[in-house]
Amino acid sequence: MSESTPRILVTGATGYIGGSVLSEILQSPAVEAGSVSALVRRPDQAEVLLAHGVTPVLFKHLDDLETMEKVARDFDVVINCANGFHASSAVALITGLSKRKEKTGKQVHFIHTSGTSNLGDYRISGKYKENRIFTDKDHIFAYEKYREDMETYPQRTTDIAVVETGLATSVRTYIIMSPTIYGFGSGWFNTISIQIPALIRTAIEKGHAEVVAAGNAKWNSVHIADLALLYEILLRGVLEGRKLAYGSQGIYFSETGEHSWLDLAEGVAKAGFELGVLEAPAPVSITLQQSAQQWGKGSLQYGELGWASSSRTRAVMSREIGWKPTKGRRDFEENFSEEFQLIFNRSKKQ
Repeated sequence: MSESTPRILVTGATGYIGGSVLSEILQSPAVEAGSVSALVRRPDQAEVLLAHGVTPVLFKHLDDLETMEKVARDFDVVINCANGFHASSAVALITGLSKRKEKTGKQVHFIHTSGTSNLGDYRISGKYKENRIFTDKDHIFAYEKYREDMETYPQRTTDIAVVETGLATSVRTYIIMSPTIYGFGSGWFNTISIQIPALIRTAIEKGHAEVVAAGNAKWNSVHIADLALLYEILLRGVLEGRKLAYGSQGIYFSETGEHSWLDLAEGVAKAGFELGVLEAPAPVSITLQQSAQQWGKGSLQYGELGWASSSRTRAVMSREIGWKPTKGRRDFEENFSEEFQLIFNRSKKQ
């Protein structure tokens, strides 16, 4: 690796998204060998990364903001796949990148991970209803600020901080906002997602799948392999100096399909029933309060936005920059039995 080679830092490398993104970009023709580093907390994780050609950078935790900023000063691109609800660490990383730019005079870039619950409505509680189908060519940042003025939501708060800090420091920021993610990841640590596995664990525990109210609200989905590819496409565009939307215009969607919450619950119920684990091939309706307790960490906001809201998106701009996802409805439907079997097998070992 020469001194002129852009240096890339990945955060969240031991996670589902970050691990998959890391393994994907290592195969990119635009990424030179030895140019990728990743933040990790433990020496054993560092050893795994070293074995795959990634330079590990040890840190304590996301609240170690001074370290986060100092580390980012040594990189030209940061791909932030850590906690999308943690605004201060994202700001620290962007601030560090700005110091890099001051030193080298070269443009620096921050690719951030977010989710479409930021756009979700409250159709169960009735606090706010949204019937729009958003595209990533709409003014999504303005909409996020509009919604944030009504009620704060940490992941959305972080998006706004990312864009505004980037604009204030001349760091180019890009946000990849994802819906329900499914499929097995390609990283070397955690390889399963959040939403569908959580539904499966609850179903195993209670003997039946569950859905909030009627489950009519709709979301989108994306396979983790397709999502990781979008990160690689965006990174490649950055490294090749292509003209890309950034800042307040640089929010990219990643959908490849659409489902209702009832579809998810029925997929879990059918898979569990066919495996002989669940009592019936149909889900049971629960209240928003129950959703908050078992999936939303006790928060009615999380329980509704993340498990019962309507949030419909179309990834127009992502496709325009060259993203060509390959997974479809069949992959989505087959995933239920695959994930159910894995999680059930793990539950028997505990």
